[in-house]
This record gives sequence, structure tokens and C-alpha cells, in this order.
Amino acid sequence: MSLRKIRARRLAQMLGLLAALLPPMAAMAAEPVFITIGTGGMTGVYYPTGGAICRLVNQERARHGIRCMVESTGGSPYNIASLRRGELELGLVQSDVEYQAYHGTGPFTEQGPYQELRSVFTLHGEALTIVARKEANIHHFADLKGKRVNIGNAGSGQRETMDTLLQAYGWSHDDFGQISEQGAAEHSQALCNNRIDAFVYVVGHPNGSIKEAASACEVNLVSIGDAVVDKLVAEHGYYRPVTLTGGQYRGTAEDIHTFEVAANLLTHASVPEPVIYEVTKAVFDHFEQFIRLHPSLTLLQPAQMIDVGLSAPLHPGASRYFREKGLLE
Repeated sequence: MSLRKIRARRLAQMLGLLAALLPPMAAMAAEPVFITIGTGGMTGVYYPTGGAICRLVNQERARHGIRCMVESTGGSPYNIASLRRGELELGLVQSDVEYQAYHGTGPFTEQGPYQELRSVFTLHGEALTIVARKEANIHHFADLKGKRVNIGNAGSGQRETMDTLLQAYGWSHDDFGQISEQGAAEHSQALCNNRIDAFVYVVGHPNGSIKEAASACEVNLVSIGDAVVDKLVAEHGYYRPVTLTGGQYRGTAEDIHTFEVAANLLTHASVPEPVIYEVTKAVFDHFEQFIRLHPSLTLLQPAQMIDVGLSAPLHPGASRYFREKGLLE
């Protein structure tokens, strides 16, 4: 079946959700509507975050008729491409990648601006985190020169963020002794087996993959808070400075300064308003339950989730909910 036909079939199913807004007997007769959230690798934070959203949506499925599913994907750029093709209804995407996709810059220059992209809400921060073996003696970003570094798989959101940081420093891949492009499922073992000296990871904290590395070998987190990063953050509204509190991982007692992007829940304009309204309602009507579903969600505040780090316009379904609750004028 062609992608166009798949998208048409999904859209027809979602339009059936309108029947779910009718009286209860009509809602019971309506066909279920299936939606999928594209996330990331199973060792990161996107996958459990998507699962938390789907869990809350599915709690009310008897009322609204929506069935929410999670798909493990290659991350932010993959989710953007899948949204654009109509293969996903929602996707978790880094705030810098959202900006690039909506405006048609960076890796999306050839495709052009994705004007149909829509924001739903922003979630946890994701810090650019560099984890090094202690014996590699890497404590600041400059110490990475000449080292063996895993910069992330090509096409991933973290790779885009790392390449932007390298450009800010005036570095290229040639400044490393060796680069690797492993995914999050592989980098911890590679570090502790001495195949790399450090790995780069854009992720929410605490993170299971970093815990795995810290448990298997002696590691330290690398500080990258300096004038170069300050300038980068000042020039790009989708970045913000952050301090990683020490003690989250074995052997990492010191606070680390770096910068972060936000994890944003996105959709596209053709997803019907009632669908996104119900997804938004599921999270914010059960907010205390939601933030208990993963440690990276605990510091979220509803008012900050509406516009911080969002580049694409809000989807009408999200806007309607936020206005009803007085969170948006």
C-alpha cells in the first residue's frame, strides 16, 4: 500500500473520532481510532515518556475511542520525516530539530520549511552530556581533541546538536583521534571496553544508559560551560544553559555545566482537532500522575509547557484545551 493511501486511511479513521463526541451510545458504536507516537531508542527517555503519554490516553479510551501506541524510532529527525509522510500522528522531537524542520534549515534545507508541523506541548530538558572514562583524563570540552569519541549515529538529533557545537568551537570531526557513530544501546559498553574514550548523549536525567556505564567502569561527566557555549545559547532560543546536579551517577559527585534542548511533542496539521485535544487533556487532567511516571518529568510545570522552546504553532486541539483551562489567552 502506498504512503498516500496509508495516510488517507489513518486520516479517515481519525475523523471517525468525531462520532466519539456524540452521546454515549453513539460513542460505543464508533470505530476505535489508532494513533502512534514516535519516540527514540528504548534506552533513552523518549520511549518511556511516550509510554507515559499513551498510558494516560488509553485510560480514557472507553470514552473517547482513541488507542495510543508507542513506536521506538531513530529519534528526532526520523520522527520529523515520519510525521511529514503521515506515518506517525505524533512524535517526540528535540527543540533545535523542530526549529530546523519548521524553517527548512540545517539538515532540512533540501526539503524546505515544514509548514504543516504543529506543536502540542514541551516536556523535559535534554542536556548535551559527555561521559568519559576517568583514565582518559577528559574534564573539559577542549580535552576531547585527539580522543576517540562516539558522536552519535548519523541522522540522530544528538548528532545534529553535537555538530552545531563543533561548528561553534571551529572544530571538525578531524579534530578527534577517532570518531564512532554508535547508538545509545552500544556506547556504554564501548566506553567500558576501552573502544572509545567518551560518548556524547543528548538526554534527560537520570538516564539508564549512563547509569549502566557508571556501574560498569569508572567514569566522569565533562563540563562544557564556557564563553563559546554562552554565545551559542544566546543566539538560539531553543537552547538554554543547565547544571547537571552531581551524584546522579556513581562516581560523579560534582555539578556539571552544559546546555540543553527541550523534548517537544509534535504533530501535523491534518490530525483532527479532537484527537490532539484528547491527548492534551489526558496529560494535563492527570498531571500529578504523569510526572510520577518517569524521573525526568518530575520538575515539569504546566505553564512552562505551552511555549518554552516551541517553534511550530500550537495545534488547534492543544490550543483549545489550554484556553479552556486558562493557561492560554
